[in-house]
Amino acid sequence: MHGGPPDFDARADPEPAAGRTVVTVTAAPIVPLDLLCAAGTSYFGPPALPYVPGVQGVGIVTQSESFPQGTRVFFASQAGMAAGDGSLAERCSIADADVIGFDHQVPDTAVAAIGLSGVAAWMALSWRAGLQSGETVIVLGANGAVGQAAIGAARALGAGRIVAVCRSERAEQVLADAAPDAIVRLPSTPDLDTTVDSLRAACGGTADVVLDPVFGRTAEAAIQVLGNGGRLVNLGGAGGDAATLSSASLRSRSLSVLGYTNNALRPAQRAAALKAVLSAAAAGRLAVDHLVRPLSDCAAAWERAAAGSGPRVVLVPGS
Repeated sequence: MHGGPPDFDARADPEPAAGRTVVTVTAAPIVPLDLLCAAGTSYFGPPALPYVPGVQGVGIVTQSESFPQGTRVFFASQAGMAAGDGSLAERCSIADADVIGFDHQVPDTAVAAIGLSGVAAWMALSWRAGLQSGETVIVLGANGAVGQAAIGAARALGAGRIVAVCRSERAEQVLADAAPDAIVRLPSTPDLDTTVDSLRAACGGTADVVLDPVFGRTAEAAIQVLGNGGRLVNLGGAGGDAATLSSASLRSRSLSVLGYTNNALRPAQRAAALKAVLSAAAAGRLAVDHLVRPLSDCAAAWERAAAGSGPRVVLVPGS
């Protein structure tokens, strides 16, 4: 039923079809969109049951008119958003335009954990924010997959200082491995003025770019820390769907508040961004904390992912 964890069961292999690539899956993450679609609460509506969830994955090409057999690929699927099955399977069929070949020396499970979260972080900073070498970046919700990827992306793009913001002791421990220049740990109910002061101290003054997957009161505080020409790029509303902005602040400092979604990317942009992110990962500059579980343990892994706050869960078939 909608909203429950998936069952591990037999399902027929996908048939080859024109314009589609059959992939043998090696690693597939459980991401928030999977949970939302399966619950039937996304704006796509409840998916027809049964179906195999999984909107991202990594694998090897089995059959395709566009990719040589054996090509290592990352792929995105429409599972839960349109008819068809996704990546939480041993094999799946994917539209050719949603398949990206790569040869970077990064383990498949790490690639799956980074995936489109890495693409979002990279493009939000480089394309939307126009991050310049030497600029100071604040990453809100930094312990999430997008936030962790953003720390590495900002570093690879030449940021001069990176400030990571989180709310828990465990999150702070995760971020220590990502090695930002400063970590600001906020209380569960932060005071606006105190948050502004903490961010300014961590930045050593003002910031140039805020990467924001949370919005709400934390974004309100971060905007106050932006200097002249500063940019806030919003990717989500984990901390609230609304924020109060000062017209005077926006105008006096010529600030920009920008939205971002991966859905706005052309296939070529998405492929280039993924390869840039994987190059940073191969160089040891970027990673996303993750937990690997066997596909057969999908129900328990799904529940763990649904509980949130832990590492990204990546399922591996045949283990």
